[in-house]
Amino acid sequence: MQDTSADRRRGRGGGGAARRAARSATAVETAAVITRNIPDFEVLTEEALEIIEWNAETVLEEVGVNFVNNPAALQRWRDAGADVSGERVRLPRGLARKLIQTAPGSFVQHARNPEKSVTIGGRNLVLAPVYGPPFVRDLTGGRRYATIDDFRNFVKLGHMSKWLHHSGGTVCEPTDVPVNKRHLDMIEAHVTLTDKPFMGAVTEPSRARDSVEMCEIVFGKDFVADNCVLTSLININSPLTFDDTMMGALEVYAAAGQACIISPFIVGGAMAPVSVAGTLTQVLAETMAGVAYSQLIRPGAPVIMGAFVTSIDMNSGAPTFGTPEASQVTYGAGQLARRLGLPFRSAGSFCGSKLPDAQAAYETANTLNMGLLSGVNFMLHACGWLEGGLVASYEKFVMDADQLGALHRMAAGVDSGEAAQAMDAIREVGPGGHYLGCAHTQEHFKTAFWRSEVFDYKPYETWSEEGARDTATLAQIRARRLLDTYVPPAIDPAISEALGAYIAGKRASEPDAFS
Repeated sequence: MQDTSADRRRGRGGGGAARRAARSATAVETAAVITRNIPDFEVLTEEALEIIEWNAETVLEEVGVNFVNNPAALQRWRDAGADVSGERVRLPRGLARKLIQTAPGSFVQHARNPEKSVTIGGRNLVLAPVYGPPFVRDLTGGRRYATIDDFRNFVKLGHMSKWLHHSGGTVCEPTDVPVNKRHLDMIEAHVTLTDKPFMGAVTEPSRARDSVEMCEIVFGKDFVADNCVLTSLININSPLTFDDTMMGALEVYAAAGQACIISPFIVGGAMAPVSVAGTLTQVLAETMAGVAYSQLIRPGAPVIMGAFVTSIDMNSGAPTFGTPEASQVTYGAGQLARRLGLPFRSAGSFCGSKLPDAQAAYETANTLNMGLLSGVNFMLHACGWLEGGLVASYEKFVMDADQLGALHRMAAGVDSGEAAQAMDAIREVGPGGHYLGCAHTQEHFKTAFWRSEVFDYKPYETWSEEGARDTATLAQIRARRLLDTYVPPAIDPAISEALGAYIAGKRASEPDAFS
């Protein structure tokens, strides 16, 4: 999908035309972070939790974890009292839990626009878009490698979404930009095309440093030294392996006081046991070791306990999404994170479908609701995910972002105040009447029910006359309209100029590399 950025249409004044224009106008509004007023869904008993916690400590003590190609990490663990043999680190029972105690239970990630800063932790749920796909798809161009133009378009769509709180990180992998320099373009896009918070680069420690330095230009060096302005994704190479690339990035961010999501990347049956309890044991052991290591770098560094878990199709070996077992792992991981006092990352718009079709919708609905009910605090991949995370889809981005509004409404809980009791309406209508014209309905109908901005609610005849458009087609139309009406948020020209100069210098400092 190309960003045409056509001249914005002006609604004609007067009567119905003005009202229709007002209803269709694109307003850049970001809803407040979700604060759950509903209970978490807990699948594990106290006994089960204690068993998993005991077993995770046993794994750390007897099996251990590998910190590969990282002598400095091994020395840090020795100094902390761990048993280090080669690259294997075995943690005495209780050591990881003791180190984790300095990690904050919640923290603020500051945005360029202070009104869009987010608090991650507690009862809050922060929503961020898809992360990492090398391909993109839309109804017109089909499936293709992602470009920097696609990346910028997704950042713009995220900026325009009311329900997304966070711009994310690698919303797609811009394959037309050199590997060693594309992080510069991506951070620049997040800084200039939106004013929501965003994520830093993790593909090499030097790129993490560049991310911090770019933020120092945007926010000020002193501010960055004392505040979190970046959240970054640190994946564990399950089972039980911490590689030097991811740990190198973690070391940069933790030392700078910036937040890291420490998250196993688990396909159950391949990278973890096939059982829910066994997978949870490994997830807990891995995340405890990773979080503890972040606190060795800098006690008090903000961190999020992650759990990316999917199951596997035992016939083909392909990952499967929206399954009951993956949900059970996520619900259990949420309980374990709360017992550790850590913010929790999981869930998203996961699906294995190749198209934004019924399979994608079923699997996505399962995983989005799982995330809401499991107590997730930071939901990466909340919109746009297709084909097991290989594809960022324009249409699905818009469809998912729309559905996030339903999560907002569900999380608000049930109002039992005087107006919500509606006793005046029940008295007014009485037996055999209807509520369409009563005073209570007239007062509250505009906000009474959540309404999709993508779905078609029209009668069959009207739907047919308008072209019998399916949901994907309607999402394509909405995506184009959002991109056509996009207006970038204001940015201090001096900051923009300094950022441009920094990027130009970095680009000139080394030759392009595409591997």
